[in-house]
Amino acid sequence: MARANDDVAAALEEYAELFAMTGGDAFRVRSYQKAAKAISGFPDDVAAVPVRSVPGVGEAIAKKVEEYLQRGSFRQLDDLRGRVPEGVRRLTRVPSLGPKKAVLLFQELGIDSPEALAEAIRAGRLKGVRGFGAKTEENLLRGIEQMERADTRVHTGVAMDLAERVIASLEGGAERIAYAGSLRRMKDTVGDIDILAVAPQSLMDDFKAQPYVAEVIASGGKKTSIRTHQGLQVDLRLVPAESWGAGLQYFTGSQAHNVHLREIAVKKGWKLSEYGLFDGERVVAAASEEEIYRALGMEWIPPALREDGGEIPAALKGGLPELVTLEDLRGDLHTHTDLTDGIASLEEMVAAAHALGHSYYAVTDHAPDLAMHRMTLEKMLAQREQIRRLQGKYPDMRILHGAELNIGPDGSVDWPAEVLAGFDVCVASVHSHFTQSREEMTRRFVTACENPHVHVIGHPTTRLIGRRSPVDADWDEVFRAAARTGTAMEIDSFPDRSDLPADLVRLARHHGVKFSIDSDAHAVPHLGNRRFGVGIAQRAWLTPEDVINTWPLERLLGFLGG
Repeated sequence: MARANDDVAAALEEYAELFAMTGGDAFRVRSYQKAAKAISGFPDDVAAVPVRSVPGVGEAIAKKVEEYLQRGSFRQLDDLRGRVPEGVRRLTRVPSLGPKKAVLLFQELGIDSPEALAEAIRAGRLKGVRGFGAKTEENLLRGIEQMERADTRVHTGVAMDLAERVIASLEGGAERIAYAGSLRRMKDTVGDIDILAVAPQSLMDDFKAQPYVAEVIASGGKKTSIRTHQGLQVDLRLVPAESWGAGLQYFTGSQAHNVHLREIAVKKGWKLSEYGLFDGERVVAAASEEEIYRALGMEWIPPALREDGGEIPAALKGGLPELVTLEDLRGDLHTHTDLTDGIASLEEMVAAAHALGHSYYAVTDHAPDLAMHRMTLEKMLAQREQIRRLQGKYPDMRILHGAELNIGPDGSVDWPAEVLAGFDVCVASVHSHFTQSREEMTRRFVTACENPHVHVIGHPTTRLIGRRSPVDADWDEVFRAAARTGTAMEIDSFPDRSDLPADLVRLARHHGVKFSIDSDAHAVPHLGNRRFGVGIAQRAWLTPEDVINTWPLERLLGFLGG
């Protein structure tokens, strides 16, 4: 069952943003942002426990949360929503345009939406406005285009949370129920959610009555479409029990994959539809996906591969890879604690990792070049000693002490070699200077790969889905360097990153690169992110051999040089 934490956190984030836009005190803005982060990362459902039990949530914020849980908003948020036009609030979602600049544009030029901003830039109305030079205008236009594309889709984490909430709300009335579509194929972004069920028609009425429903778009005996308060469309389809496998295969897609399958069926004189595989009136296969693929002369094809990218010829020859699975992962090599920007303590994160059955677990808090976290070598050494003491409590799980280093504009990283040599694992990531030229960014990554103390390049493209575009680099050159130096590329499983994306994972694998599928957890619930990273890896045809954190500890330590 989905928790209320994310909705509550989003409301507090929105309040902090609106408060900042209306000239609110910066300290209070930060306190609400911190509370939102704490609630999002709190392991228990705040709807089921006293909200005051969440660290960092004081009395004033707790009252707002309690009101939100009762009616879906709170008075102060409603007031600020009334004072700041919706279009101005949308302006703040344009990459590189913060709240202060959005308010300035509204007050000085009457620009009240991203569309109005694009029009003003093209008309030359920002000429001479302080802080809005030609390069800024170019970046803003690119950001507006990016935002418009993202507005129609959500990342996998949002879609999965909603799909699981829908299924949990309806599974009591269904014989079978599951999500399909691009979410089942683990695409990075999802435009709508397809839910299939074997159930009586009364399930449609149950569906329409759920609290997440903002609008019923269409309703019928076999399909009902609704729009949620998040703006996402969910389609519920009822399928006959005897056609469950055919329906699941058909509505999972992709379209190109299904067209290819139908062509194979036609050559056999058969017909393939959402109701089954037919030879005239005779049902050849329908009840399960496995029997449909088997009847067509091939192995069952995992959903993540169904993009007509060579999976069907491979399945016909019995040559599909043994894809990496979540169960194959033995550990996590990129996580954070409250020593820097995490929510949970070292003890809490280690205990949670142990409960998940990890064989090894790396703590990689930020290094000092990301100055906002105020890291020092003394703090890192103290954490190392704390880990040494904790290790005795978990003899069956190796705790690795690591750091997430910052790759500077010239490719250098925090700390000299003699300090870096003391870490078990070093993840190096780009956190600034995202607009460097292609040549500069490529050299930056190559230099980091050539550092013998850098083991993994973290979230390589630096993208944030819908908020920040990927950096520009010659990835062939970067991956050749990584393969040559034995530097792994990370698949950062945080769903708003999903980085590396599957197409670049395939390219890197072509060059002989190894990978690390990590949670990038900043709180205990984030440790579950790795399922999204596994989805990316499967879409890229990775096997356990390709992923270093599926390896036994001794082999991993050999790779890390320890």
